[in-house]
Amino acid sequence: MRIRQLSAVAVALASAVALVGCGNSDGGSSGGGSSSGTGKVGVILPDATTSPRWESNDRPLLKKAFDALSIQADIQNANGDKAKFGTLCESMINAGVKVLLITNLDSETGSACLKKAQAAGVKTIDYDRLTLGGGASYYVSFDNVQVGKLIGEGLKGCLDKAGKTSANIVYINGDPTDNNATLFKQGYVEALKPLIDGGKYKLVGDQTGKWDANIAGTAFEQLFTQNGGKIDGVVSANDTMAGGIIARLKANKLNGKVPVTGQDASKEGLQRILAGDQCMSVYKAIKKEADAAAQLSQALIKGQDAASVASATVKDTVLGKDVPSALQVPQAITVDNVKDVIADGYWKASDICTGEFAQACTQHGIS
Repeated sequence: MRIRQLSAVAVALASAVALVGCGNSDGGSSGGGSSSGTGKVGVILPDATTSPRWESNDRPLLKKAFDALSIQADIQNANGDKAKFGTLCESMINAGVKVLLITNLDSETGSACLKKAQAAGVKTIDYDRLTLGGGASYYVSFDNVQVGKLIGEGLKGCLDKAGKTSANIVYINGDPTDNNATLFKQGYVEALKPLIDGGKYKLVGDQTGKWDANIAGTAFEQLFTQNGGKIDGVVSANDTMAGGIIARLKANKLNGKVPVTGQDASKEGLQRILAGDQCMSVYKAIKKEADAAAQLSQALIKGQDAASVASATVKDTVLGKDVPSALQVPQAITVDNVKDVIADGYWKASDICTGEFAQACTQHGIS
């Protein structure tokens, strides 16, 4: 009897240790409840600085989506550190995840992770960014060329509204290591090419801002100086960089006078749009992206066909293969429809309508 009692204690202690081992470090979060024997999903987000979306929106929406399907998920953030990204990747594989979902820091690091997972029999999903050469099972994102087209069309609309029939414009692009930045640029170049070729617009600068407000601000300031201050419009590939550019315009008392685009519908981006400092952004309903990621994960765990979820394809230009993709539809946001983002639940009015922005919110029907 004594031996049986000790054995029971040992089993209980082992179970407790196992539960502790399944806990998250580095601010991670797990889906609620049991995985119901369906398997665990590992999620690696890239950072918390290039866009506020990763922690403010993606993490909670992914958790909610996995919880809804009773899938246990370990959600971690690499915090912009490639070595940490690799460590998280290996630890999740060693922990026995059935599906690994990543947003890469660059294609080289991401590809190394995906290949390790695939060698271990783990199914893989690229989330938001396609990992070139990685060979992921699926890709979940938005139509990123369309995102770029909306940015280009948005700048034209803002210049038209300002009465500019001709304009000197500059491109402040995203990080060249991010395939999304390439797709965004493809979109806005296509949208603005007829105007540039027709002589209405002149492209007087084309620089990377690397998704960083300070780098983008410095790049813009250099172009502004080189062109003697004669810049009429700015394509900024996201809201974070737009913030850095607008700070430089404010220093020259030109905020609101030079249209600046953005993308991500960040809280700060929407506030700048309401204030008249940023002319537009692009809203990507991340809830739909997160839901698709969870549905694909479930299909991979259960060995089911996911063609109904991933009905599109995106070309991996390194492998020369089409990756089955679930692509969501983006929406252009201007001061006239900021309320759409609030109505969709992406932000609360109380997040946006603070202090100096309260009056503008009331003026544009946000409450």
